[in-house]
Amino acid sequence: VQLVESGGGTAQPGSSLTLSCVASGDGLVYLAIGWFRQVPGKAREGVSCINAIDGSTAYADSVKGRFTVSRDKNQHTVYLQMNSLKPEDKAGYYCAADSGYKVITVIAGLQERFYNYWGQGTQVTDSS
Repeated sequence: VQLVESGGGTAQPGSSLTLSCVASGDGLVYLAIGWFRQVPGKAREGVSCINAIDGSTAYADSVKGRFTVSRDKNQHTVYLQMNSLKPEDKAGYYCAADSGYKVITVIAGLQERFYNYWGQGTQVTDSS
């Protein structure tokens, strides 16, 4: 499974960005896609997870109500709509795929240990 993120950039506080994660590869099978973010010097944080089969979702408390994850099954693409951006949202954002079917619940999908494929990331910076 190969994952490619896009959509990062510079955003003013209060504005919106939409990140995309496109999955590709032979025998493309995965249970969940997770979004994570990381600031240099800090641990990677689980932001959101979506079950690729039933579409159920989970969010970190820090983004709940502001971020929305969705999927386009036919295009093997997952989106992360980020609204009301805050300075603390500035980070490298990474998507990850669980091809081992280990993400039993989407809440568990906020933990990076269940994922076995990762994208290279896309950077979100703020202009403040």
